[in-house]
Order: sequence, then structure tokens, then C-alpha cells
Amino acid sequence: MVNNIVSAVLLGLGLCGMIGSLTWVIRRGNKNRLTRLFISCQVSIVLWLISEMLILFSYTRTQYWISYSIGNVGISCFGPLWLMLSAEYSDAGAKVRKVLNLMPIITVSAIIMTFSNPMHHLYYAVFEAGKVEYGPLFYVFQVIYYICIIAGITIICLKHTRRSDQITKQSILLILSAAIPLGINTLSLAGIFKSKATLTPLFFGFSSLLIIIALGRYGLLNINNIAIRDTINNINSGVVIFDVNNNLSYKNRYADSIDFLSGVTDVKHFLAALSAASGQDVSPDFKSAEVNLNGNYYSLNQSGICNKSGNTVAKVITISNVTEYHELASAEKKLSLEQERNRIAQEMHDSAGHTFTMISSLAKMLRFEAEKTSPDISSMLSNISEIDGLSRSGVTQLRCTINNLRDDEFMTSVTKAVQTVITAVRGVETELCIQGSEDERYSFCIKEMYDNCRETITNALRYSEADRIDIILKFLDDRLEMYILDNGKGCGKISEHNGLRGIRERTESLGGSVKFSSVKGEGFNTIIKIPVKEVQI
Repeated sequence: MVNNIVSAVLLGLGLCGMIGSLTWVIRRGNKNRLTRLFISCQVSIVLWLISEMLILFSYTRTQYWISYSIGNVGISCFGPLWLMLSAEYSDAGAKVRKVLNLMPIITVSAIIMTFSNPMHHLYYAVFEAGKVEYGPLFYVFQVIYYICIIAGITIICLKHTRRSDQITKQSILLILSAAIPLGINTLSLAGIFKSKATLTPLFFGFSSLLIIIALGRYGLLNINNIAIRDTINNINSGVVIFDVNNNLSYKNRYADSIDFLSGVTDVKHFLAALSAASGQDVSPDFKSAEVNLNGNYYSLNQSGICNKSGNTVAKVITISNVTEYHELASAEKKLSLEQERNRIAQEMHDSAGHTFTMISSLAKMLRFEAEKTSPDISSMLSNISEIDGLSRSGVTQLRCTINNLRDDEFMTSVTKAVQTVITAVRGVETELCIQGSEDERYSFCIKEMYDNCRETITNALRYSEADRIDIILKFLDDRLEMYILDNGKGCGKISEHNGLRGIRERTESLGGSVKFSSVKGEGFNTIIKIPVKEVQI
């Protein structure tokens, strides 16, 4: 009688513990598969504890049968459910979890064998009030349950071994919650551990205490922790955490794939491995660093994690592969060099071509004057002076082009820039007509309008044999228009080479349009239109 009272007290403690952990899970847990499996495991243990309690106060065969049946349902459910829970907690692969979904077949088979025992007596060889002897099927299913529980514990341990990180406290508590009662029950069934009172329920109560600690203190079944864990594991950056003693505490999946981190156990080892792999020393207190490892560039950032008291309790190091950015930077550098070459080529074509054309024009005039019977010496000296000035200007512009410099004193307005081009023209009558008023809204295109005007006039002097060029500037509310018209020989077909192509590219880069037109014997016309509102911010 005393033994029954002691056993009842122990069972009561176990039940209270299990019901308490169940209440905690239902109140704090989340509606996900992991939580559902955990609750199912707890319910199966509660059923077994209730069965043990009923057995203590059973007297008839029917009462014993009902009590043992309840317990068998709980026992047959726990093993398979625990294995499924372990696989879900350890984030096992989809194929593994799919196979484990067949585990309820074991539970159903055990329940069928139990309830059909009167027909075959293989589960219970003898079942009478106060006397129960187990048959071969009982031990077969017990072995299966033990295999399920041990397999579940192994899966949890392998999770951390496979990922080379330290086993978490919540994992240890979860393993102990199943391992301790399993061990006590095994010793009891084997007769090694003998007691007049049933101690297994008490240890299930102790297990429930471990589970409550895992739930409350270490966030077991907390969806935020699960989501954060999975997110960190799946990002394309390495995350390494060292605890307050500088020992490795966590390493995500990406960090596992980085060769030099293999076997790292503490901060000192990490820095040594990093220095050896990169060939450069890295300070223990670095905030950010970049290293080259076998042709791959990695960016490292270190930050401290502080508790509420402001004390550093961990160090987090993130490692990102930035090789792609280096490749893009290299490609961008090559592109910039190519663009600079093209710019210099275009500048040299525009500036040097314009200068040489003007010199050629003046040289023709000088030769024409020299061939006269009575040459005008003052005119010739003026032309020589102009040639000298243009030559000096050409050299200056060439130097500016090469050094990416420019004398921009005249680049204060579109009007002044165009007038500067016209002033340099010799031997051809030019006239500038301005319509509208210029203000700062048009300043964004001064350089482009200067280059376009200079290139157009240079082409006229080279090819058109014109003796007059008219330029019209229109400053409208929504756009700027420039018309350059010469009375040269014109052409039947317009071919856009460097000069005309440069005019078009400069204009279109500002969102504008350009139109070239010519009729043989009737000159060449260039019309440039650049919108103002579209380019102003």
C-alpha cells in the first residue's frame, strides 16, 4: 500500500510537470509543424502516466485492460512521434521527412496488436487482474520504440556534427528530456535498477522541467528563433559567432563552405587561419577588412554583441564574397579608359581639325594675296599673325585635351560660346541672329552647343566652298534651337562620319534631336533642337 502511495505521488508529480509543459507550449508556442509534433509527444507521455496512475487503483481484469490500453496508446505514439519531431527540429532533408511520415504505421500496428491480443496472446502472454506477463510482440515493439528514440537523439547530434558548430543548450535539454526517462526505464525493465516504487514517471516529470527551461529560457519552438536561424543559414554571407571566452559558438552554412574556416575553434585560430590564407596580418580588433583568398575577395565585418549591462558577450563576424564587385570595378575601369580614348579622339578631331582648317583657309588667302602684282603687305602680315595665333591656340587646345583640361572662360553662356567660334572664322562671312532671351536654364548645354557649332562650321570651311554662313539661335520656353546654314555647293547624299556622328551623339545625349539636310548646289543645313524642361531637375 505504501508503495502504491509513493508511486501515485511520483506519477502525480510527473503528470503535473507534463501538463505544465503542455500548457506552456500551447500558450507560448506557434501553430507550426514542429509545435504540433512536440505537443503530440507530450500528450502521448501524459496518456502513459495516466495509465500508470489507473493501474495502481485497478482491481478487476476489465479495469486493468482499460488502464493498460490507455498506456499502450501513449507508448506506441511516443517513439515514432519523437523521431519525427527530431527530424523536424534538426531541419532534416525533405526526403528524410517524407519517409518518416510513414512512422504512424508503427503506431497503428502496435495498437492493433494490443487490442487483438485476446485472439493471439502475442503481446500479453498472460493478462489477469494483478498478473501481467509480456509476450514476444511486446518486446519487439519496445525495441522499435527504443530505436526510434535513439535515432531521434542521433539526428539532433548529427545536425551539429555535420555543420561543425557547437550543440545548442536547447538541443541538449531536448535530448536529455527523452534520454533520461529512456535510460531509467531500460534499467528497470532489465532488472538492473530495482525499486518498489515506479521511478520512471518521476523522471518524466524531471524531463518536463527541462523542456520548460528549453521553452522559456532558450526559445525552443519560438518561431522567431526558428525563422532567424533558417534565414541566417540561407543567406549568401558567412556568419561566425564567438562567445565571451572567444570560443566558436556558431557558424552558418555559408561559412562552412569557406575553406580556411574549416576546423576553426576560437578567435585566435580564426585570425591565424585568415592571415595564413590571405598572406596579410589581420588585427584582432578590426572593424572591417578585405582579403584576397585564392583569387576570391572577401569583405569581413566585426561587431560586438552587448547585454543589457553594456558588457560584450559575443563577437559576430560576417564574411561576404565581393569578387563580383572587383570584377565589375575592373570592367568599369576598362570601359572608362575606352570612353576616355574616344573622348580624346573626338576632342582632337574637333579642336585640331577646326584649327587646321582655319590655318589652311588663311594660308590660301595669304597665297592668293602673295600672287598679286601688288600684294597688300598689311593684309598678309595680318593673315600671318592670325595663323600664328591659331597655331598657338591649337597647341594649347591639344594640351588641354590630353590633360582633360579646357580654357572655359568663354563657357559662360551659349551665345558667348557660339560667338567665340564665329570670331575665329576667316575668309567666310558669318552672321549670328539671336531670338529670345538666354538665362541660366540653358547653361546645361553650353559645351555641347559650342562643340556642335565649331564642328559644323569646320565642315563648311573644309568641304562646302561656301562664302557665307548664317547661324540662328532660338531661346524658347521649352527648348533651345540652333540653325547653321551655309550657301556652299551642298551634296546629294549625306554620310555621317566622325564629325556629324559626334554632333548627333552630343545632341541625343541631352535628349535632343539633330537634322542634316542638303541639296546639291544649294548648301548644307544643320538644325539642332534640345529640350530644356526634360533635362532640368
